[in-house]
Amino acid sequence: MLDTPQDIHPLFAGAPSTTEFKKLRKRIVRNVREAIEHYGMVDADRPRARWLVCLSGGKDSYTLLAVLYELKWRGLLPVDLLACNLDQGQPGFPATVLPAFLERMGVPHRIEYQDTYSIVMDKVPAGRTFCALCSRLRRGHLYRIAREEGCSAVVLGHHRDDILETFFMNLFHGGRLATMPPKLVNEEGDLFLYRPLAHVAEDDCARFAKALQYPIIPCDLCGSQDGLQRQQVKGILDGWEKNSPGRRQVMFRALMNARPSHLLDPKLFDFAGLALKQDKF
Repeated sequence: MLDTPQDIHPLFAGAPSTTEFKKLRKRIVRNVREAIEHYGMVDADRPRARWLVCLSGGKDSYTLLAVLYELKWRGLLPVDLLACNLDQGQPGFPATVLPAFLERMGVPHRIEYQDTYSIVMDKVPAGRTFCALCSRLRRGHLYRIAREEGCSAVVLGHHRDDILETFFMNLFHGGRLATMPPKLVNEEGDLFLYRPLAHVAEDDCARFAKALQYPIIPCDLCGSQDGLQRQQVKGILDGWEKNSPGRRQVMFRALMNARPSHLLDPKLFDFAGLALKQDKF
């Protein structure tokens, strides 16, 4: 790993020199490289692409930004990075924290103010969750910003546990087998959406961001609601993991090992076309 003060990006300044942290850092970098390569996020036909890296101020997005810069620093990620924070107008949001941090780190960035908070509070009935509408509004602005900045991809900080939780939410509440893919094309067909932390555990993000003392900003919108479906699913997964350590990773591997012929969707497998071998006698 990069250890000398002269050989690191400012995002890693003050990193612990412990063996434990070095192993953590190496594991996260390896997991992100695997996701980028496995899902083809770097297009050889699109040299020097530009990515809009979405920074919320949470542990996951800080980890995402740092690791992408680690890979770029090492010459392993031939893309330009533009960090972006969308200030959604939440009361009490510390609007100066992220700009000051990004300036201090020397990270190119854009801070965008759009009061989606008021829209969400006005449109969502009492007792309903804010996440769906909040996410749609935020995503629309991020796509617009990406186009304005000449970016080919919007890059989000969803990690392995987010993907697992979404799978079980769809299973329990949506009646479908689906989750958040590591790579997709938006509906307009002009932008990619990437999730390079797809193979990274949430706990690793938390330990990484804490070790580097990044200024974490909590979400006071969806984070303020109790009894969310995602929280319930997270509690179930936590219980399984506690009783059987490693269960999350096993379930995640299952998402990478689908067998359409052993499911029940005739759109994915031609069950009607199955035929027996002809009798040889």
